[in-house]
Amino acid sequence: MRFKAIFFDRDGTLVRGDPEWTRFRNQNLEQWSGRKFDDSYDYFMKFFQKVLAGGFPFVPYHTVDQELAFFRQWYLYVFEDMGITEKNAERADLLVEKLWYLKKHPYPETVDVLEYFKNKGYKMGVISDCPPSLELTLEGCGLHRYFTSFTASSLVGVGKPDPAIYQAALAAQGVAAEESLYVDDCPPEADGARALGFASFLLDRSESQPESEWRIHNLRELVNFVERRGKRF
Repeated sequence: MRFKAIFFDRDGTLVRGDPEWTRFRNQNLEQWSGRKFDDSYDYFMKFFQKVLAGGFPFVPYHTVDQELAFFRQWYLYVFEDMGITEKNAERADLLVEKLWYLKKHPYPETVDVLEYFKNKGYKMGVISDCPPSLELTLEGCGLHRYFTSFTASSLVGVGKPDPAIYQAALAAQGVAAEESLYVDDCPPEADGARALGFASFLLDRSESQPESEWRIHNLRELVNFVERRGKRF
């Protein structure tokens, strides 16, 4: 069977964050507070969960406007925690307007790989545990034009590796799992797609793990896989 579609995770697979914006955010928070900002995942989630539990009308978010309201409140909680007490509304608006969580840069090989699959006639989609701005983020870094489906966990109502999010992506493209490739940098999420029948690859950019049939270190290896397989038909 020839593959008809390929699906990608977003963060850590197609794109990475913008280090310049991260520095801008951290420097401002530290200047305003006189304290070092904790940019760890645990700190992020601490206040993410606090917004979720706050009973706000924009939780859960289903639109980009609701997403912006969510992260504005996230910043306000961070200000409170860091002892920032002046111009909080203005400063929260500044950081939300900059959309630090939307700033993405493609990995060096991303565009070439997407061009390859586009030119081969593959249907292409993104499956991401992320807010409604998924499509907007890809537009912002020039990748939007390659995809015809954008499956965000915030809109489906479940995240990976729940089968429902993969099934929603398949339905959006009108293909079966067995007709599809998938790549993700998170082991449980790559495994979840494979369990449904995808030819699913774990992307390990560190190259620190042993080789295996379903582990790749660069997106170009997807091209190699497809070309090798094509010679069998």
